[in-house]
Parts: sequence; C-alpha cells; structure tokens
Amino acid sequence: MGSEILITPDELAELTARDERVRILDVRWRLDRPDGRPEYLEGHIPGAVYVDLESELSGHGAASDGRHPLPDTPALERAARRWGLDDGDTVVVYDDLKSLSAARAWWLLTDAGVQDVRILDGALRGWVASGHALERGDVVPAPGSITLTAGRLPQLSIDAAAVLARDGVLIDVRAPERYRGEVEPIDPRAGHVPGARNLFAGDTVDESGRLLPPDALRARFEAVGARPDQPVGVYCGSGVTASHAFVALTVAGFAPRLFAGSWSAWSNTARPVAIGSDRFGGEDAKSLS
Repeated sequence: MGSEILITPDELAELTARDERVRILDVRWRLDRPDGRPEYLEGHIPGAVYVDLESELSGHGAASDGRHPLPDTPALERAARRWGLDDGDTVVVYDDLKSLSAARAWWLLTDAGVQDVRILDGALRGWVASGHALERGDVVPAPGSITLTAGRLPQLSIDAAAVLARDGVLIDVRAPERYRGEVEPIDPRAGHVPGARNLFAGDTVDESGRLLPPDALRARFEAVGARPDQPVGVYCGSGVTASHAFVALTVAGFAPRLFAGSWSAWSNTARPVAIGSDRFGGEDAKSLS
C-alpha cells in the first residue's frame, strides 16, 4: 500500500488533465485555527472542495473519547456525498500543514473502503512551488452517491493501547516536551501512556513538508524499537496527527494500528500516566501518577 499513498504535484496535474473522476479535497486545519475555509476561499487547487475537519472528519462524544474521535460511518458518508464523491472515484487530499490534517481524511476514507485515496506530497506549498495555479472562491459539487463501510484499517482501543505499550511498541508522536510531561497546554493531565516511545511527527517530513523516503522513515521508527514483524501502534494528542504517523509507518513498510482517542482520551481517564522519557528517550520514566 505504501507506494500508492502519495502523489506529487506534477502527477496530480497530469491526472486531473486526463481523468474526470478525480476528486480533490482541501483539508486545511490547524490546532490554533481550526476553520481553514477563509484561506481556502483565498486560493485552492482548482476544483478542490473544502472539508471541515472539526465537523466532517470528527465525531463528538464524551471527554474520554478524545478531542477528535472518529466520526460514525453514516455521518462520514453524508459528508463524502456532499464533497461529490461517487464509488470508483480517485480522491486526492491535501492541506497546508505538511499533510498532517490531510492524512486524517486519507485514513477515514481508506478505512471506509475508498479504493484509491492519495495524499498530495508536499501539500499546498508543493503545488505552488511546482508552478501550478490556484483558484479563488468556493467549489460546490453535485452531490455524490458513494457508499462507505468502515473497518478496513486496524485500530487500537484504549485497553489494547495499554497492552501494546507494555508488550509491543506504541509510539507517541507529540512534541518531546509534551511526551515527557514538561508542558501540557490542552489536555487535563501531562505525560504519556506508560511504556510508549516518542518520535515527533515533525521528524518524518523534510523541510519542504514532504514525507521522508521509506528507508529514512524505517530507520527513525526502528530507532524507537519498531520492527516490521512486531505489532506497532501510534497515537498523538487528539488523533489527527496520529493518522499522519500511520501513513508514515505504512510507507516505511510497517503494519500500524491507530489509537484514535490518543492522549486526549487517555488523560481524561483514571489510567496511570508516565512522566519523563523511557529508555529510548535517554532515561527511565520518572514517576507514575
């Protein structure tokens, strides 16, 4: 699957020129600016439909479900039809954040049975840097008729994440200072899942926002203990960036599992919390609370 996930700006331009069934989704979202529609209206890839991560790529539940729980399948299907998707379409997703939020759309659509979903490698900046044009305004497609059925990609429940952190490899891709519990600007408790290892998501992309080559990715994941023949899971703060890590692991040749609730779900329970770094981060965990 790994070689089929990414598409370059030039490849996308060629694909749209010859194939009418390419649907492009603009998934602009940032933690400090969750509504990306104003920027989308100012300039987006021609034909791209804006996707709201907060309302269309996330569900809403109890705090223990996390800040961005996965949407239920009927809700995702309604959103996908609004985007104009039909069965058999090729779907390309992008953002302006190193594909961190676009990967959420890739994960959901792939899990729901869309056969050909690509991530624009290098995101919107890569499209512009390659000399391709943008268009302004909104794109409102004719409603699609796609049918979605979830369950094709492996996930971890919160209980399974706890077990994997103890018996396998569970990777936390938040910033190191959040992982160590030195700061926690959002969630109710600081620290990490006991036994989890840390590899910052920013270390899997280059300066231009493109995903690193498979061998470089593999080396980074192996450095925190991951092995292709062993279970490996991934989580972040609220589950969004974890989808990008899932993509990076897949491209690197691993078979990852997503803990979608991530730290925002874990920290809203009474489960133990580790502070400090595990042996892969240079010191033992300092305490459990």
